Amino acid sequence: MRLKEIEKRLGEIRQELTTRSAELKDEEITALETEVTALQEERAAIIAQAEKRNALLARIAEGDTADGGDGIEQRTIRNFAGAAGEQQEEREAADKYDSMEYRKAFMQYVLRGDEIPKEYRADAVSKTADVGAVIPTTVLNQIVEKLESTGMILARVTRTAYKGGVGIPVSTVKPVATWVNEGAGSEKQKKNIAKDGMITFAYHKLRCAVAVSLEVETMAIPAFESLIISNIVEAMTKALEQAIISGDGTGKPKGILKETAVQSVTSAAPSYKDLIEAEGKLPLAYENGAVWCMSKATFMKYYGLLDSNGQPIGRVNYGIAGKPERFLLGREVVCCDYVTTYAASLSEGDVFAFLFNFKDYVLNTNYAMGVKKYEDDDTDDTVTRGVMLVDGKAVDINSFVPIKMAKAA
Repeated sequence: MRLKEIEKRLGEIRQELTTRSAELKDEEITALETEVTALQEERAAIIAQAEKRNALLARIAEGDTADGGDGIEQRTIRNFAGAAGEQQEEREAADKYDSMEYRKAFMQYVLRGDEIPKEYRADAVSKTADVGAVIPTTVLNQIVEKLESTGMILARVTRTAYKGGVGIPVSTVKPVATWVNEGAGSEKQKKNIAKDGMITFAYHKLRCAVAVSLEVETMAIPAFESLIISNIVEAMTKALEQAIISGDGTGKPKGILKETAVQSVTSAAPSYKDLIEAEGKLPLAYENGAVWCMSKATFMKYYGLLDSNGQPIGRVNYGIAGKPERFLLGREVVCCDYVTTYAASLSEGDVFAFLFNFKDYVLNTNYAMGVKKYEDDDTDDTVTRGVMLVDGKAVDINSFVPIKMAKAA
């Protein structure tokens, strides 16, 4: 179908403008824009023709045998019914938020505050007053891709898209296999669901200010979208990771450190004994996948410790890209700024390091994201803010073994 070919080519041009915007010459960009205009006009003509024929088909179905003033006989038009139906389905299935027209409108909304055209506001995806415009699909896909691959914590957790308010059962134990005699059956393995083994995700709004300077008003669309993507990803990654580690669960996801650990270790200062005791308290069933999490400063205190043979217990490797990979007693260490750094002044019970399998933490969001532009009355600055609905909880805390500050002597 020609319509599919047009959509495919438009997608290829969008991809080229997004990935090669910095190296394209002005004449190449002009040629691509001219081609886009021609393709859009051809697509509009095809859709208009299909609608015209569908209207005639509707009159025929009602018993009108006239040719509709188009000079097309009823016999001929009936043979076109299948094709018209396919084109109509294609048109309805098209994502209007992925069109070049909407991307241009979105850019003008962010830069100048121009109102989004009515056809893009008729069926808004969110009823919250915080959303003024839906982020274009092309931009949103890149934001999601970068969110899922950046940061120290976010790329490790489990991501879901459950509907808010729905109770989801959580397994409390892992199933086991049993040996049986030949020809005999075995007991059916079950995952026991505790009475409180249900998890319910809420709707928490995550907001981030998008820094857009006046200089970008002369930017091409791909460059503008790249700026928006980098700003949103940087701000939201930090906010999400901080909530995953230490969020209080009020208006934001509940963090790992707010959970009550089954096993824990107390220590007055980082020591070799801490690591041995914590490893011993980590259940064997949760051995695989568990990592240490602490601040870089705390890791360096453990890194400087020596075992009984005078060998350092910490290790830092550097991969092909030169990225440091940290280990304690052979277990990977994830360093982040969201865990309190060890200091002698810490209060009793403060956690400065912990073991955990981040796959046991579920971050729930449908990645539906929008932006709102408003004026700050206190500063008279124009602010563009990104908004996303998100929640998160640890669904299994058996791999959570924190090291807490001991009571002062």
